[in-house]
Amino acid sequence: MIVVDLICEHEHRFEGWFACSEDIESQQQRGLLTCAICGSHNMRRLPSAPHVQGSSDKAEVTQHEAATETTTTSVAAQQPEAQQLLQVLVKKLQESAAQSEDVGEDFPQEARRIHFGDAEERAIRGKATNSEVASLLDEGISVLPMPIAKEDLH
Repeated sequence: MIVVDLICEHEHRFEGWFACSEDIESQQQRGLLTCAICGSHNMRRLPSAPHVQGSSDKAEVTQHEAATETTTTSVAAQQPEAQQLLQVLVKKLQESAAQSEDVGEDFPQEARRIHFGDAEERAIRGKATNSEVASLLDEGISVLPMPIAKEDLH
């Protein structure tokens, strides 16, 4: 997973998480990148040291999550509309997760089965490695990598 800093034409800054660097350009060309604050599709990448998450890099992931949480909190404090948007987004994600079927470690296989019509179309969630997510995206299967909820870490 690659984490990059983006900014829209209205100077709203946010973070984007991508499977690979080619994915950033591909999503931008297809108009899939959208500013979470104003909805603009016109954005650019800011200079930053990219963060690449490795499977054995737990300490760095924790530091990155803490920095992201601090950044999100400070942005939300500065912009009340951003705080409201963040609250709505979190609520919608929680509702979506509650209405989806947890397929656990079988997520990549089940996503493929649904995509190719071999299984009933439905909302699913589960676990996948970074390389499995990248493979699914390369195959044209839309998936949304999400960080693990804090309550699921214990």
